[in-house]
This record gives sequence, C-alpha cells and structure tokens, in this order.
Amino acid sequence: MNAAKGNILKLFLSLNVLLFFVPLSFFLEHFRPQGHTLIFFSACLGIIPLAGWMGKATEQIADRAGEGIGGLLNATFGNAAELIIAIVALRAGYLDIVKASLTGSIIGNILLVLGAAFLAGGLRFKIQEYNAITARAQAQMLLLVSVAIIIPAMFHFLRPAEIAVNEAAISLSLAGLLIGVYIFSLIFSLHTHKELFRGAPQEEGAGDKGHAAWSLPLALAVLGVATFFIAWLSEVLVGSVEQAALHLGMSKVFVGIIIVAVIGNAAEHSTAVMAAMKNRMDLSVGIAIGSSTQIALFVTPLLVFLSYLIAPQQMDLVFTRGEVFAVVISTSLVAHATSDGKSNWFTGLLLLTVYLVMGVAFFHAPG
Repeated sequence: MNAAKGNILKLFLSLNVLLFFVPLSFFLEHFRPQGHTLIFFSACLGIIPLAGWMGKATEQIADRAGEGIGGLLNATFGNAAELIIAIVALRAGYLDIVKASLTGSIIGNILLVLGAAFLAGGLRFKIQEYNAITARAQAQMLLLVSVAIIIPAMFHFLRPAEIAVNEAAISLSLAGLLIGVYIFSLIFSLHTHKELFRGAPQEEGAGDKGHAAWSLPLALAVLGVATFFIAWLSEVLVGSVEQAALHLGMSKVFVGIIIVAVIGNAAEHSTAVMAAMKNRMDLSVGIAIGSSTQIALFVTPLLVFLSYLIAPQQMDLVFTRGEVFAVVISTSLVAHATSDGKSNWFTGLLLLTVYLVMGVAFFHAPG
C-alpha cells in the first residue's frame, strides 16, 4: 500500500514538470499566434498538471466535507473550464462546436471518466462499492436530460415542412425546467438527504496518512488558482483548436465532442481515477456522474439564456441526430451499470469501449 502511495505521489510530482507549458502557451499565444497546432498541444499539456493540483485540492476539501460534497465541488470547478470554453465559442458564433462540446462532456464523463475509474480501481480492488441510491438519483437526472433533448429534436426533424414550430420557445421553456431540476437536486443532496452524500468513512490508511494535510484556506486557494489558469488555457484553446483540427484532418463534430470535451474536463478525469485507485468510490462516482448532470442540467440551459445576451445567434436545444443518439445510449447504459452500487474492472472496460466506438463514429462523421 505504501509503495502504491509512493508511486501516485511520484506521478503527481512528475506531472508538475508540465507546468512549463503554461508560460509557453502564453508566449506562443502572443508571439507565435499563427502556430495554431503548437498552441493547441501546449495548452493541452499545460492543463494536465493544473488538473492534478485541482484534484489534490478537491481531495483535501472532500476529507472535510464528505465524498458527495467533494464530488460536487470537483464537478463545479472542473466544469468551470468547460463553461469558459463554451462562452468564448458562443460569443464567436460557433454554436455547432458549443453543442458538440456539451454532448461530449456528458458522454465523456459517464463513459470515459467513469469507465477509466472503474477500470483503474478494479485492477487494485476486486469489487468496489458506492452508494447506489445517490448514483441512481444522478443517473435518473441524466435520463431526464435524454427526454429533454429528444423533444426538440423530434419537433425539428419529424415535423412536416409546412408546419412552423417555435423551437426557440420550446428550448427556453425546457432550459428553465432543467435549471429548476438542478436547483432541487442541490436541495436534495445538500439539505434533505445530505447524509446519503457524505460517503462511507475511509478505512485507516486509505487516505493520505503520512502526508501533511492542507488547511482549508490553502486548499481553496489552490483550487481557485488552478481553476483560473485552466479557464485561461481553455480560452486559448478556442482560438487554436479549429485551425489545429483542420491541419490534423479532424472534423468540427469530432473536435467538439471528443477533443474540446476531454480537455475541458481534464480535472475530473484525473481526480476520479485517482480516487478510485484509493477505493474512494463515492467521490469518484460523484465526480464522473455529477459532472455530467451539472453540464446537462445547469451549464447547457445557462448557455441557452446567455446566448440571448452575448451571442450573434441564439442557441437552442436542437442537437443533431448523432448527438441525441449518443446521449440517450450513454445515459441508459450508465443508469444500468451503476444501479447495484458495485463496480469492477470489466464494467469499466465496457464503458470505455462504448466511448471508443462513439469516438470512431464521430471521427468519420462529416462536418
């Protein structure tokens, strides 16, 4: 166990070498703005160590607040980068990329992140357990989101050409309902049923015993600073990712659903996997599924409302057929996979395989 902790610590410290790419991204952005591909890869690598610091700070806060609250905090700060990317792209009028990145965030967190966490944790622990009630509640919210994006798509793609439908009004109404559900979910998790989201107490030696614990102000400060720089690097990506993708032969759909989404949610990726390797599955599942529900119930409808204030064109909730299919399949699969409150490495492998299948499909999708 001590050797495993030492390996994780060494990995964490070695990732700090990549902090070099933060100032390098600043240099390239201001003095080599035409090097879009270099800027793209530099910003990607710069986000990785910052995500590690964010994960470490969130873990320290989770030790005090409980696994469920820690997962909520990590999802919130991790999605700050995704929100910044979306707002910048929204202001630039890249609605297709915004919608694709939102879809990618939803399916990426519940297939890629959760799958990687199940796989990494399952290779160290034969069977891992987490609170089935909280996982089921979050999965049910994602199924609600599936319904909410199917309705506008049905009106858009199935209505007769001669019949006019006010898709903007439908989207605004659904956006308001989704935010309302998100607010009630916070009341459920933070007030009326908060005991369910505290998580199981850690076994002796499961945490970071032997390493100095951070004070709460220090953990919050590190979390805030890391979030600031991740948000800035995410903004740099918006200016470079399209040209970089063009040079690398990738479509806009693939850029939004896979590349932008993975980068924008890098914080959740590392933290959820590290938590699973320490058998802290309530925190890991809370991060992965909680981030998807926050993107679906809060970030997406918020962007719909913001588009009326900052975007050259209003955003609606009409996603492409492929995006709707991906969300419906992913949420249904995860609702089934997490229903019993137990996980193993093979379940993680299956979730990762589904994500790779979708990645291949979107890579070859036109547009």
